[in-house]
Amino acid sequence: MAQPIGEGIVWMPFDVMEKFMADAFVGVGVPAADARVCARVLITSDKRGIDSHGVARFKTIYYDRIKDGIQQPVTNFEVVREGPTTAVIDGHDGMGHVIAERAMRMCIRKAKKYGLGMAAVRNSTHYGIAGYYSLMACDADMVGITGTNARPSVAPTFGVENMLGTNPLTFGLPTDEEFPFVLDCATSLTQRGKIEVYARAGKTLPSGWVIDSNGQSKTDSRAVLQELIKGTAALTPLGGIGEETAAYKGYGYCTVVEILSAALQGGSFLKMLLGFENGKKVPYHLGHFFMAIDISAFCPVEEFKKTAGDILRQLRASKKMPGAERIYTAGEKEHLAWLERQSQGVPVNQELQKEIKAIQAELGLKKYKFPF
Repeated sequence: MAQPIGEGIVWMPFDVMEKFMADAFVGVGVPAADARVCARVLITSDKRGIDSHGVARFKTIYYDRIKDGIQQPVTNFEVVREGPTTAVIDGHDGMGHVIAERAMRMCIRKAKKYGLGMAAVRNSTHYGIAGYYSLMACDADMVGITGTNARPSVAPTFGVENMLGTNPLTFGLPTDEEFPFVLDCATSLTQRGKIEVYARAGKTLPSGWVIDSNGQSKTDSRAVLQELIKGTAALTPLGGIGEETAAYKGYGYCTVVEILSAALQGGSFLKMLLGFENGKKVPYHLGHFFMAIDISAFCPVEEFKKTAGDILRQLRASKKMPGAERIYTAGEKEHLAWLERQSQGVPVNQELQKEIKAIQAELGLKKYKFPF
């Protein structure tokens, strides 16, 4: 919630930005129904206060990659292997949001029938916030789990080479509160999208997030983005640098996600995901996995929700550290961000304003009248 978002902010209504992104996706060849899915996933990130994965990433991660020919606007969702509770899917480098939503819907259908559903995906692309798909399961009174590998940017503990992706491992659990428990975070100490937020705002990175080839911290956010691409800088796993703060735990979980995003589905991994081959841009071929667990197969749903809610309420009511205002549980800050932002909209800083105007001019989307 407390992410730096830069100077010259203009707050834009969610529905306007969602429709603009959908129209822009259509403008580069994404079918209208799929474009709405992609825009919905992205705007959900902004609604939840996750500025690193919403409108701010529309141009660089999706629009530009489609134009570069390394991401297919028309998604070929191929089920290459299927069992009663499982599926292996090839996304053929289509739209990651579309592939991921369909995969989780498949898991939910299987879970309704058999109690559990899991899908492994290969040859996909960036699918936005992982929490979106866990929330889908929560809405169906199920536990939702998902993870994805990503282009290399994280060094293993005691290493300095960017080998692993930021590899989120995400859980969604319904509760009897206004919001579900959603743990949606990278297995690295930070992730590229948050560094992009800092760079747009001209902010310095905290020490320990990124290391150079000598294992020393780097804090220049704009320089780090370039050095991550060159491979001369790397993110650190959860726990930071070395073992004193248990970085081996983050490194271990990051590796679990890498394996589950590649080994079950015969997918790509580690340096195969660089996005470059012989100096030219190529598709990323990302892998994901999804799981839905039907709570009613274990116990009454309302009983589960109350127990989950009781656990969270007791955690928040526990004794606080001196000077701390409150204790949070996962998903709470995102819920509070939505309560605050629903009347404000999306924060669009000056750099993002330029990107939006450039896309508008390029596609001739004249019906949008932006106040910048």
